Amino acid sequence: MNTLPSSIHVFERGWLSSNNVLVVGRHDTVLFDSGYLTHAPQTLELVRHALAGRRLDRLYNTHLHSDHCGGNATLQAHFGCDTFIPAAEEEKVRHWDEDKLTFKATGQQCARFTVDGVVNPGDVLKLGDVEWQVLGAPGHHAHSVIYYAPEHKLLLSADALWQNGFGVIFPELEGDGGFAEARATLDLIATLDVKLVVPGHGAMFEDIGPALDRARRRLDFLSADPVRNAEYAVKVMLKFLLLERQQIKVADVAGLLGNMPVLAEASRRHLHKTPEEIGAWAIKQLTRACAARIDGELLLNDG
Repeated sequence: MNTLPSSIHVFERGWLSSNNVLVVGRHDTVLFDSGYLTHAPQTLELVRHALAGRRLDRLYNTHLHSDHCGGNATLQAHFGCDTFIPAAEEEKVRHWDEDKLTFKATGQQCARFTVDGVVNPGDVLKLGDVEWQVLGAPGHHAHSVIYYAPEHKLLLSADALWQNGFGVIFPELEGDGGFAEARATLDLIATLDVKLVVPGHGAMFEDIGPALDRARRRLDFLSADPVRNAEYAVKVMLKFLLLERQQIKVADVAGLLGNMPVLAEASRRHLHKTPEEIGAWAIKQLTRACAARIDGELLLNDG
């Protein structure tokens, strides 16, 4: 079993929040990703406890989906930490352009935060006494990056690779492409000497070869018919709402999904269904999978 260096702490979170990785060096402390807004107080307490009185110096986001950066503002307010994001997102954050950022499109929350610097694919950073290579990882998000520490053969794979799959290929929903990019990212990961993977969600794992095989098969399945990726997105977005709210009126589901611009565009391009049809289909899928249940007028989170 490969173990993490004692200076690296992984906070495995529930699916509403991304995992957080804290690196405590001799002279600096660094956190990768900050979870979702509603979990920000818990994120702060996890970081404070692990730092044992030290300050958090820097915060890095792998990408700007709300479940990876929703705790930024809280951590900035408490620690005054400098925050670094992928370079392509800088102006969107500086101007807080909610039309170009993903939060409005997905109907999710993110408190406004500031940015102090950026990272680019190809950068090599010394953070917490560890050398990290910044690698571009488009697919799930067009501007996502992942972090690789060669000395420890450790990969922070964000949502580009999980033990069983990867995140929704969101750019494909809006016609921007993403399947080829996701495949190239998997191919890039396959070139790395990795013994331990910390994914954006779920447990750490060592068996990267089988995980890559599963991810490629999943990608083949989705790319063979883009409707499948759109349907997957609908299920994921409804489950996210349930994780956040725990219960939703059944009658409100269609409106909530229909008001998400990313799903409205996915419906126009791929699904060709009314919001009511999409809502009914999504409820059926989640209840069938025991990921939700109906109690009277309410759809409840489950599983």
